[in-house]
Amino acid sequence: MDLVEKIKILHNHLTVKNFAKVIEGAQKILKKNPNNPYVLNLAGMAHQGLYQHKVSIKCFQDSLRLDPNNIAAMNNLANSYKALGKLEYASEFYEKTLKMNPNYINGLNNFANLKILTNKYKEAIDLLDKALQISKNKSPTQNQQIVYLLFSIASAYQSIGKIEETKDNVKNILQIDPTHSSSHKLLSEIYKYDNNDKESLDHIENMLQLLKQENINTEKEIDFSFALGKAYEDLKDYENSFRYLKRGNKLKNEKFRFNLENEKKLFLNLKKSFQNVDFKNYHKNFSYKKIIFICGMPRSGTTLVEQILSTHNEVYGAGELIYLQEIIKEQLLKNNELNISKLQDFISSPQNIINDTYFRNLSLYKINENIITDKAPQNFRWIGFIKIFFPNSKILHCYRNPKDNCLSLFKNNFASTSMNWSYDENNIAAYYNLYKDLINFWKEKIPNFIYDVNYESLVKDKEKKIKEIINFCDLDWDARCLQPHKNNKTPIKTVSINQARKEIYKSSLNSYSNYSKYLNKMFEALEN
Repeated sequence: MDLVEKIKILHNHLTVKNFAKVIEGAQKILKKNPNNPYVLNLAGMAHQGLYQHKVSIKCFQDSLRLDPNNIAAMNNLANSYKALGKLEYASEFYEKTLKMNPNYINGLNNFANLKILTNKYKEAIDLLDKALQISKNKSPTQNQQIVYLLFSIASAYQSIGKIEETKDNVKNILQIDPTHSSSHKLLSEIYKYDNNDKESLDHIENMLQLLKQENINTEKEIDFSFALGKAYEDLKDYENSFRYLKRGNKLKNEKFRFNLENEKKLFLNLKKSFQNVDFKNYHKNFSYKKIIFICGMPRSGTTLVEQILSTHNEVYGAGELIYLQEIIKEQLLKNNELNISKLQDFISSPQNIINDTYFRNLSLYKINENIITDKAPQNFRWIGFIKIFFPNSKILHCYRNPKDNCLSLFKNNFASTSMNWSYDENNIAAYYNLYKDLINFWKEKIPNFIYDVNYESLVKDKEKKIKEIINFCDLDWDARCLQPHKNNKTPIKTVSINQARKEIYKSSLNSYSNYSKYLNKMFEALEN
């Protein structure tokens, strides 16, 4: 078999996401032909697919060393840097890619994704519009690429609350591909399904028919299942709602086969490692800018709290940032165990590596405000690190009725791989119990550092609770914080998009009761 045929086989494996086969085949080729930049790029893409981004970076760098004009490798290298939270490097290589070819559609699209990550939505939409126009002019029959770009534009508009623009782009997609499940899922998030609304009922019927297609792929089945789960909940048909939510969760869980043991190991190790840490010995060198970390279980009200705070004229809402997690994992964790001696070295070092690296990543956001929110919920794991390396920060811990919280997790299909534990009832309850144990540990070790924000109390007595939050964050009172649904300056990129654009409401309180007979096993595990 000649080299061209071997590379063709690698392409086929890459297309069907058989990444292990790509790596295995590439290694065999590179043993005989170590200086093949094309194969090195394919190997890097396979490692990317397996989230092995450090290895992929080495592959792309080797490819570019051999062929500096390999635009695909340049673009892929930027993607890997972005995935690791190294945004300065990512931006640098996207710019190099587009300097090589200003009309490179993949480069425009990926650079737009970086702009979205750093909350530059106008620039992102401009890049996507340019890529869309080039794609249409270049090959109008390339419907798949056009649909992809239209969906990126629709999602961007949704994040900044421009619902009509979102709908317009979704309609354009469905004219090209009426089966596009992600667009139907997005529409389901916008619609309020009602038995008296023919349009919304027609959409349910449309999705049901699409779900019955022969040979429907798993991703589409997952999208339609979660969308129908939401639709039937709107109609208060909880039996059908649960039926489709269960189906979506089952498929998603089968895809990832998540093992919670690694999480248990991490949580146990954090408690053990910080048991004897002196939190009075915090780092003395840190940025004058203050981070308000809004954390807790996902779906506990973190997005609402960020929208409240970022409405304040002195606060910038940065959203759900990955940087703290990536820095800690890269610098201080190995196999979910903390390197205690390295932690002590970081504390005693004149340079605050954790703080400096975090703010270096934020530099691309061009933030003028001195107070910034970071609402990555699972930062609750890193509260000990925050106290040491961000001593001027504030911690807002959001929590709600655990049954409502876990039901909300069960109802949602998350984009982030960090949520892969949330598609199994047993895992959801177990993770919640791990979280509860760890947050209690932090409160005991660092009293008065963590401020509890109870979701139920917040929505029942919003003015009182919002004033308490503003006071804890050492901010002057700003009456606009009472109307977070009018906040247009902070994009929302999570599954909370549409809820957070509404006035503060109480209808989600005790919603678990509608599903008690279906999820009693999960709810009992929480009680125990």
